[in-house]
Amino acid sequence: MSDLLDPRNDFVFKRIFGSEENKDVLLVFLNRTFAESGEQPLTEIVLLNPYTDKDAPLDKQSIFDIWAKTVEGKLINIEMQLFNKYDIEKRTLYYWSKRYSSQLQEGQTYKELKKCVTINILNYSFITNERYHNVFHLREDHTGLELSDDLEVHFMELSKLDDQSVPMEGGLINWLLFLKGADKSNWEVLQMNEPTLKKAMDTLEFLSQDREARRLYEERQKYLHDEASMIEWATEKGIAKGIEKGLMEGEKRKAIEIAKNMLSFGIEVSIIAKTSGLTESEVEALKD
Repeated sequence: MSDLLDPRNDFVFKRIFGSEENKDVLLVFLNRTFAESGEQPLTEIVLLNPYTDKDAPLDKQSIFDIWAKTVEGKLINIEMQLFNKYDIEKRTLYYWSKRYSSQLQEGQTYKELKKCVTINILNYSFITNERYHNVFHLREDHTGLELSDDLEVHFMELSKLDDQSVPMEGGLINWLLFLKGADKSNWEVLQMNEPTLKKAMDTLEFLSQDREARRLYEERQKYLHDEASMIEWATEKGIAKGIEKGLMEGEKRKAIEIAKNMLSFGIEVSIIAKTSGLTESEVEALKD
């Protein structure tokens, strides 16, 4: 049998958890996630952007996050991050706010807004504690009084599971150990703890043996590696830090000059925009 594909690749992750035929897999994963934050289990989930064959690995229009909605209208966004794109907390709040505000149609009142939950699964460490699953809400500093339940952000850090032994009971940890790598030696125990994991494992094995799926996976893997290398290069050269300082001082010309230099290296517009703080349209304009 071919080597197993890496389930941390967002293309593969969406095939396993974000397709209509595997909606039951997503539901169990979400219930294990929310159980750790004390929420009631979900009975049904609606996929807002299910995987289709149009989700091409190199197409910038393809969204490899998983967007879902509960029957009560709560919105859920799940994102797998194989590499550190930096400023994940600001990026998370930015996209959370867009999803939250986009719910209102003209003439609707604010009370129509439903809770939005973001779940970030990271292949690197970000939170400065030992917990592999951290959950954030809006609460008062001294009393813990909740301002609103509408914001909920989860960070799951797979890198913190390096020394984690396989549990002997069900729960979220089984799902994260499956995602952490394609080591089949623990699969039997993991699926005994979490029976629905067998369907996720079967899907991964099927994809790993499918020639077209492997081709698309390798395209996506190369794209993710190239993107990470570009960001790392820019960071090591001090470009990100220099631009941040320049923008804070109101010296946008510095950001533009550095963006032009990055363009000369053939770096993608989306990467330059994320690194510099300029918009993609501003970067595009620099080409001329």
